[in-house]
Amino acid sequence: MYKRLSIVMFPFLLLALIGASVWGYLEHQEKNTILIKAENQYQRAFHDLSFHMDKLHTELGNTLAVNETSEPSYRKGLVNVWRLTSQAQSDITQLPLMLLPFNKTEDFLANMANFSYRMSVRDMTKQPLTEAEMKTLNTLYAHSADITKEIRGVQNKVIANNLRWMDVETALASEKEMHDNAIIDGFKIVDKQVGGYDELNWGTGSLNVFSKNDVKMLTGNDMTADQVKKKAIDFLGVKDSSGIKVVENGGSAPEFQSYSVVIPSNDASKTDTQMDYTKKGGHLIYFMKTRDVPAAKFNLRQARDIANEFLDQHEYKDLSAISYDQYQNTATILFAKKENNVTIYPEQVTVKVALDTLEVTGLQATNYIYSQKKRNIGQPKITVDQARKQLSSKMKVTGESLAIIKNDLDEEVLCHEFIGTMNNNIYRVYVNADVGMEEKIETIRQDQAEAAKGKS
Repeated sequence: MYKRLSIVMFPFLLLALIGASVWGYLEHQEKNTILIKAENQYQRAFHDLSFHMDKLHTELGNTLAVNETSEPSYRKGLVNVWRLTSQAQSDITQLPLMLLPFNKTEDFLANMANFSYRMSVRDMTKQPLTEAEMKTLNTLYAHSADITKEIRGVQNKVIANNLRWMDVETALASEKEMHDNAIIDGFKIVDKQVGGYDELNWGTGSLNVFSKNDVKMLTGNDMTADQVKKKAIDFLGVKDSSGIKVVENGGSAPEFQSYSVVIPSNDASKTDTQMDYTKKGGHLIYFMKTRDVPAAKFNLRQARDIANEFLDQHEYKDLSAISYDQYQNTATILFAKKENNVTIYPEQVTVKVALDTLEVTGLQATNYIYSQKKRNIGQPKITVDQARKQLSSKMKVTGESLAIIKNDLDEEVLCHEFIGTMNNNIYRVYVNADVGMEEKIETIRQDQAEAAKGKS
């Protein structure tokens, strides 16, 4: 009986074994194919990074070789520097360096890209390169040579020793630190070297400037955690304050100093309310009370009126709605400061309103709080009719006003703002009110256009 059963079962077991072996082989092959593809992508990105850094160094040298009064040549060179720096940044994002300290090099490249872009877009016939900017370009040329040399050294080791980037990814993902990985050590050396560079003069529009909040714009004295807690209680009208937590942020850096406040929800189905206050002055810059909004019983205009009342009741004054949006029965309304009929776009506040009860559920006021200052707006040198000539003759203008915006150089400029339609699209065009050149063009939705026409 057993012998007969064995004879019958043996072919099935053999087929099962062969099937399992084939399946395992195919899985192994598929896994190897994926690993090879990932390795090839990493190798390509790394060699592209080496190539682009080498070209970047060459382009900086070529730019410095021409006479600084040669505006077209300098503009072309700076555009190429910006393009190559942006490509190098893209190459870095494709490498498995997320767990490796490489932020100093990334910040350096980001500032270089921003610096070269700002120089290339301005009118050098009116604003030629300054002595400080020429010094920065010469320093960038020297630093790019050092970075290129180090990356070439890593590249030579990768080629000579047939090193794999997959090993780098494994080493960084594991908790065990590998001291003998040439790629990791090479990139650490590059970042350490960049961190040792003297602070460069990147100009007023550098990332080092606009990535930090300007504490000088804040009014009032430094607040304690207890004072901020009281402000949060008064703002929300909370009766039970026992569960409120206040955490101080930012350490010793004034531009990042703030307090985060968490108010626990009594309803298990709702999330906690979160708030952020500046340490200096105790200004509310963020508020979020997330909850489900099952239905929209009110419209955007009603939500705007409620948001306006909310802002007036607190410290956010003289604001006008500039755009509306609606998602999951919640209205998101963007407000900007309005002064003497001029919209000041740098001072913005975003308010969220639930459309079931018209409850204000969110506020983002960082730009407003940190951008407040005394502005001498003055009168436009270019008339509306002169500015309108910058628009396409096919555009039908439906609204016009004055506005202050930030241009590509991160400078505030007074503009004639036009709302117009063309090719079934709606546009917002800003024309510099002093020199008559187009500063910015935005494509906007119908509801945003309605908000812009009826700023109130």
